[in-house]
Amino acid sequence: MSEYQLYCFAQSGNAYRGALMLNLIGADWKPVWYDFFGTAPQRTPEFRESVNEMGEAPVLVDNVRNKKLSQSGVILTYLSDLTGQYKPEGEDAKLEALRWIIFDNQKVNGFLGPFRFLKNFAPTPGDPAVMEFLKGRAQAALAIVNKRLEQTPFLVGDKPTIADISMTGYLYYPADEFGFDIAKDHPAIGAWLGRMKALPGWGHPYDLMPGYPFGSKPAV
Repeated sequence: MSEYQLYCFAQSGNAYRGALMLNLIGADWKPVWYDFFGTAPQRTPEFRESVNEMGEAPVLVDNVRNKKLSQSGVILTYLSDLTGQYKPEGEDAKLEALRWIIFDNQKVNGFLGPFRFLKNFAPTPGDPAVMEFLKGRAQAALAIVNKRLEQTPFLVGDKPTIADISMTGYLYYPADEFGFDIAKDHPAIGAWLGRMKALPGWGHPYDLMPGYPFGSKPAV
């Protein structure tokens, strides 16, 4: 059995954060397919009782230490503290990383994720007014991130931390899934995404996690 298992699916930027972290630190891990669009395990009482009461992915299972953790920020923090990799150095850097992780979850992922879901995966298309609102708020949040990255190579200084891993959650998905090119619209983000991609162990979400193409069943 692998040291870690990660409940995830290819289309989830939230799950990608955990998958990317595991790959970057060279962990012994395997994905567990969370069939969000098919069998929808999140809707079953069994899943909520035995895996995650919140009914969400990602969920990290640490088979060595007998831990089960959900929420990407918690997973990133746990793995960083455990291994010392991508860990912010010092109290100020730790708080700064947390600040960007929260901003990412609330404002970047918080608007970009629903926009992408409604555009590509929802049973019915999103209302145009709602889509315009989500896109505008996401672009405004991305502009803040871009300004930060014009000043520093990574979000918390000269080295990548879990704040950077968190922020990449939805930013490597193809531009046609958004209808706009984030890297071109925000050049400092584009350059930073290149720096992150150059890290040993980096992988694209559609390569690291099962379930791509959309709705496909991973090989056993």
